[in-house]
Amino acid sequence: MSPTLMATNDTLLVTPAAMGEIDKAAIESGIDGFGLMQAAGAHVAAVFLHHYPDALRAVVLCGPGNNGGDGHVAARLLLESGVDVRRFGSEPKPGGDAARAYAVCPGPLLGLLDWQPRAGDVIIDALFGAGLDRPVGAEVAAVIDLVRETKTSVIAVDLPSGLSGRTGVPTGACFSAAHTVTFAALKPGHLLMPGRQLCGQMHLCDIGIPARLITSDDPIWRNHPGLYQTHLPRPDAAAHKYTRGHLAVFSGPLISGGAARLSAMAGLRAGAGLVTMASPPGAVLVQATHLTAIMQRAIATEADLAGWLADRRLSAFVIGPGFGDLEKARALIRHLAKTGRPVVLDADALTAFEGDSTELSGLFGGRTRLVITPHAGEFRRLFPALAEDEALSKIDRARLAAAALNAVVVDKGADTVIASPDGRCAVNADAPPWLATAGSGDVLSGIVGGLLAQDIPPFEAACAGVAMHGEAALGAGRGMTAEDLVTCVRIDRQS
Repeated sequence: MSPTLMATNDTLLVTPAAMGEIDKAAIESGIDGFGLMQAAGAHVAAVFLHHYPDALRAVVLCGPGNNGGDGHVAARLLLESGVDVRRFGSEPKPGGDAARAYAVCPGPLLGLLDWQPRAGDVIIDALFGAGLDRPVGAEVAAVIDLVRETKTSVIAVDLPSGLSGRTGVPTGACFSAAHTVTFAALKPGHLLMPGRQLCGQMHLCDIGIPARLITSDDPIWRNHPGLYQTHLPRPDAAAHKYTRGHLAVFSGPLISGGAARLSAMAGLRAGAGLVTMASPPGAVLVQATHLTAIMQRAIATEADLAGWLADRRLSAFVIGPGFGDLEKARALIRHLAKTGRPVVLDADALTAFEGDSTELSGLFGGRTRLVITPHAGEFRRLFPALAEDEALSKIDRARLAAAALNAVVVDKGADTVIASPDGRCAVNADAPPWLATAGSGDVLSGIVGGLLAQDIPPFEAACAGVAMHGEAALGAGRGMTAEDLVTCVRIDRQS
């Protein structure tokens, strides 16, 4: 596992347990806990005033803990601003900061079920926040149902109540917020799906906890250039095509070669100096008619492959997109593993090891040089036990899979998780939804392969590749096809 690291608060994802330690460390350092609560409540009130200037009533739902204390502060500040405010919920335990905030907020605190919806209501959900990892009680569930039925807008404090801050998955009934106001650092549940959608617009607010305290001994990062930028190649006047790396992409039969073409073009646009398509003899001519800058190589037998792999100028490999023949894929992967060079497995190359990830893990021992890029179905086929374990987050699953395979795992989706066998982990949440189109995954595998061919370490190549993939989709725009996407791949945007 990586050592304790410090980060700016918008790149390090902090689990609820780690956030509790950060809060504790802040107070032990001499920072006033009630002052932190005052600042948190002020941010919540500011979001309400800014986004709902026409609201007729603020309905503040307060739990018994510090999250409820933030709600009491927000309620008091909104009252002072002239807003009609009503509080519902539970009194805090005496003696703490939440009790102090409750005591200085005028007006009654009614029971949760006393809320009767009115037109113009806006809910401030200050019930539980990120610390809850169990289903909400029956009263809270009834209020959640009523909010959903009446389509009342919700501002969540820290995290929508009912949503796990660790996994991003609802534990039962859960608010769906239009805005979520959180403090000091994002939690995994803010980015992992469906949590990211349930949080609505995120507001990450500084309440006065010093950056030096926002640390973790088990860091999970939001994918950002600081993870990979120093590893990207810089322009070199003395460079030639072989110093920029030679990527080999394996194609399937004649009818399914388009996926491999997308990967090959993406690898070239990601900066590889050369890309060669290795195809069955019957597919070479068709591939050549579609591709100009990509070289062609006919591979008929394993002996042909072994002879070609003896060329040390081949620096990385991509296999799987549109490959088709699962038994042949397994055989070729065994040969690729013996080269000691980086390999990206996607699509059919992953399906080829369905139910037998043990063999795959045995092929790539020693240093980490394997990257796999499964979507949810492929991950489930490779790791059924991990996929079915509901106690695990997507981060947990990707990390365990990475350790089992000695590989970097790019667990694709709207919340792509990139995990290394040494425990490093990043969550990417910046890609646009229109990436969900046929062939986009083939482009990603080619981008990562192109970066590996340039001698970028696997974890950094995967993080950079996922970022480039999202940037390309933003450039291609809504309604794009995978062919549009590959033309927008640019490595210089990440440099």
